[in-house]
Amino acid sequence: MTTVVPTSEEDPSLAIVRFTSQLAWADAGPEAAEPQVSRLCREAEESIVAERWLDLATLMVTSADLVSSNISEKDLECVYTIICSLVKNVNSPEEVLEMVKVISSKVVQQPNDKASLRLKILCNLYNLLDHSNARFQVYMKALELAVNGKVTEYIVPSFKKIDSFLKEWSIDIKDQRELFLAIANVLRENKSLAKESLQFVTKYLATFSNEDTQVLSEAKEEAVRAVIEFVKAPSIFQCDLLEMPAVAQLEKDPENAPVYQLLKIFLTQRLDAYMEFQNANSGFLQTHGLVEEDCVAKMRLLSLVDLASNESGKIPYASIKNTLQVTDEEIELWVVKAITAKLVDCKMDQMNQVIIVRQENIGNVISTIQANKVTEEGTNQSSATQGLPVR
Repeated sequence: MTTVVPTSEEDPSLAIVRFTSQLAWADAGPEAAEPQVSRLCREAEESIVAERWLDLATLMVTSADLVSSNISEKDLECVYTIICSLVKNVNSPEEVLEMVKVISSKVVQQPNDKASLRLKILCNLYNLLDHSNARFQVYMKALELAVNGKVTEYIVPSFKKIDSFLKEWSIDIKDQRELFLAIANVLRENKSLAKESLQFVTKYLATFSNEDTQVLSEAKEEAVRAVIEFVKAPSIFQCDLLEMPAVAQLEKDPENAPVYQLLKIFLTQRLDAYMEFQNANSGFLQTHGLVEEDCVAKMRLLSLVDLASNESGKIPYASIKNTLQVTDEEIELWVVKAITAKLVDCKMDQMNQVIIVRQENIGNVISTIQANKVTEEGTNQSSATQGLPVR
């Protein structure tokens, strides 16, 4: 395959059109191919002379898309380097945005063909742009490509800069919601990033804090998903979901009320409440892809933390046995698990059959549990009377 090397004798854009159109029509034979190649080159020349850059970009990406799977990565990168450079010829923000949409839409159209290179092409396009909204659109396409092309590892590092990107882009609430959900979907592709995924879903749900009932309903599906993801995650013991309006609406929804009830149990109650819930809602776990053993294990750890927050520095073995519903032999095993998960800082006094808790080191989990309990109590009372780097 001949590599594209534009020379000074011909405009680079015209050279790309000639190269891609010749390849696209190669199997049709000279008699059919030559008129078509000439036509496409003539259209490209007319666009260049008239400075119709959007028309030229549309023509070029269409031809490039037809042959992308038949040329080397080096050639494809060269082709798109010339195409992307056309954005520098455009002054109108509206036309820049239109050109960006045309180019990026074609780049992501075949995600299984040279996916990492296509992501690099979007990165290069992003860095050529000065228009903030256009940059945002390219970034969104990069997220789409990362998931569909299974190259999420290249885009994940950029998530650390989202706050600075948001300041640069100045996007509205609707776009922020789209962004946070797209990032969450990227992170969901990797089970080890469950915590980060939940963080972005939480950001998404937080944007509904001041919305009316009709708008809130748009977040219902993701609210349910966020609760289930929190419950499923074996190493996530804190979240800010309980008091968010987008999540709280589930409590009054007959279909999803059990989801909210489960969240409330995990954040404010102990294992006995969970066991009652499980017995009263047969089939719930299976419906939502939850595993009984995993839920019980997480509730035991949270119940132990809750014990540590309520006892005066010492937890009798008997209290742990009763609260966690375990045997005498399993008591210390669960204490070790809580220490390993950094949920409690304590030592075991086997002689006196107590756990001695270092209160100052218990940390954020207990604070969160206590805060949730205060909020829950208050709620109950009131019912009676919240550039694009690619490595």
